[in-house]
Amino acid sequence: MLAALALCGITGCATNSPTAVVGQTDDAGITAGVKAALLGDASLKANEIDVDTDLGVVKLSGFVSSADDVAAAAAAARTVRGVRSVRNELRLK
Repeated sequence: MLAALALCGITGCATNSPTAVVGQTDDAGITAGVKAALLGDASLKANEIDVDTDLGVVKLSGFVSSADDVAAAAAAARTVRGVRSVRNELRLK
């Protein structure tokens, strides 16, 4: 019986939880969606904005040319399904 318990403990450590994998997949999809939303706004230079997502929280960083662009990027990010909140760390050039 001890051997069976030890074996269960060893194999349990080697597997990923389905919840963690789903979260990673959702975050990747959200990041892609936010990048697409930023590209869809012609006033933004989307290639100068970095997007990172963790558990639905999107972090925007990089440089933009105006305060309006800071607000527009955050607004675009919020339109993406699955975004729980936006941490806007964009800086003005």
